[in-house]
Amino acid sequence: MSNDRKAKAFPLSRALALLLLALCGLLAFAPPSFAQDPFADFFGGLFGGGGKRAPVTRPEEPSRVRRIMPHQENRPPTYWRGGEAARSAAPKRAVRRSVEPSPGGGAEPTQERKETEVAANYFVAVMGDTLGILLANGLEETFADKPEIGVLRKSKESSGLVRDDFYDWQKAAREIANGQQKVDVAVVMIGSNDRQALRQGGESSEPFSPRWREIYVARIDAFLATFHEKKIPVIWVGLPVMKNENFSADMGKLDEIFRERVEKSGGVYVDLWDALADEKGQFSAFGPDVNGQIVKLRTADGVHLTDAGALSVAHFVANEIKKLYESRKPAPPQQTQPTAAAPPSGPQLPGQTSTAPANPAAPLVFRSPVKPSTTAAPTLPDRPAIGPVQSLTASPVASGASELARRAPSSPPASGDAQALAHHVFIEGGEPPPRPNRADDDSWRPAVH
Repeated sequence: MSNDRKAKAFPLSRALALLLLALCGLLAFAPPSFAQDPFADFFGGLFGGGGKRAPVTRPEEPSRVRRIMPHQENRPPTYWRGGEAARSAAPKRAVRRSVEPSPGGGAEPTQERKETEVAANYFVAVMGDTLGILLANGLEETFADKPEIGVLRKSKESSGLVRDDFYDWQKAAREIANGQQKVDVAVVMIGSNDRQALRQGGESSEPFSPRWREIYVARIDAFLATFHEKKIPVIWVGLPVMKNENFSADMGKLDEIFRERVEKSGGVYVDLWDALADEKGQFSAFGPDVNGQIVKLRTADGVHLTDAGALSVAHFVANEIKKLYESRKPAPPQQTQPTAAAPPSGPQLPGQTSTAPANPAAPLVFRSPVKPSTTAAPTLPDRPAIGPVQSLTASPVASGASELARRAPSSPPASGDAQALAHHVFIEGGEPPPRPNRADDDSWRPAVH
C-alpha cells in the first residue's frame, strides 16, 4: 500500500473507533430494555424497524458452589453428610397409608386414602466422633421401616475422650441422660481421635502410658456410670481396622480397653474388627454389604466409612437394638379357657336341661399302624455261593436247547418261608434277619491271620 492510501485509510479507521467508543458511552446510560440488544435497537431504528422490542428474559442459572472440607485425619470425607444441622434435627415421623374399605364392601378404585403419622416412641441416642455420625446415618436408613424407633444424633465431629477442652463428653453424657428428651438406648462409637497426649492437672501423659491409661479408663467408667444410673442400656461399638498399620495398632489397643470396661459394667460391646477386615485380618476397602454384594465400604483415607459401609456397620448394631426393643415389649396376655360349670347336685326338674358340658375328648395319641413283632423273624434257606453253571462254548444240541435264546420260565411260587418273611417285614413291621458278610451283619469276628 502506498503512502497516499495509508493516509486515506487512517482517518476512516479512526472514525470507526470513535463511533464504537460513542456507542459504549451510550450503553452506560441506556435503559435496561435497550441494553439487552443494543445493536438491533440501533439499526432497527435507523432503518425504520423501530427501536421498541420486548425485553428478553432469561432464566437465572443456579449458582454452583463447591464446599470442600479440609482433609484431616479426624475430619470426615468431602461427601460426608451430617454435621451440626443433622444433630439438631427433630426425630422424623413416618407416614403410613391405610386404605379404608367402602361402605358397600369390597375394594373400589375411587376409595379414599387416609394418612396417619406414626411417631417414634423408642429413642436411640448415637454418640461419638465422625464415625458415630456416619453410624447414625446408617441406623436411620436401617430403621426406615420401623417408625416407632427414632435415632437421636448426639455426636460431635473431631471429638474424643482425651480432649475434654475441645468437647467435654462427661458433661454431654449427663445432659443427654438427664435431659427432657427420652433416651431408651445409648450407642457409642468414639476413639478415632484419642491417640494423642492427655492433659490433666497441669501434667501431660503420653498415649498409652500407664498414667494415660489410668485417666482414660476412669473417663470411660464415668461415662458408662452416667447412663447406668438412669437404667439406660449402653451399646459400645468398637473401632474397625485402619489402613495405616500404626494407626490400626493403636485402635486395637483402644478396643481392648473398651471391651474390658463395657463388659465389666454390664453393657453390650459390638466388635467390628473381623467384620471389616479380610480373611487375613488386614485392612480391606471392599467387602460384602447387607445384600452380600462386594462393594466399597471404606473411603480413600482408610479411616471413615462409605454409605454402604455405614449401613453395614449399622446392621450389626441394629441387631442388638432390636433385642433390647423386643425385651421391653409387654408379654401378650395368655388366653385362659373358661372352666366348665359343675353339674347341679340336686335332682333335676322336669323339662330342665342339664348345663353340664359333655366330657372332653381324650387327647389324640398317634400310633403307628404297623405293630413291630416281638417274635423272631423266620429264616430262609441259605443260598448257594455259586449259582448253576451255564456253558458258553457248548453247542445247543449238547446242552439240549434247540434255539439260541428262549423265554425264561415263570418263577415258581414263593415258598412258605419266603411268604412268612415278607409278612414279618411288611405287615408286622419286623426286621429281616442279617446275613453273613452283608451290610446289616453287625456281628464281630476276629481277623484271621
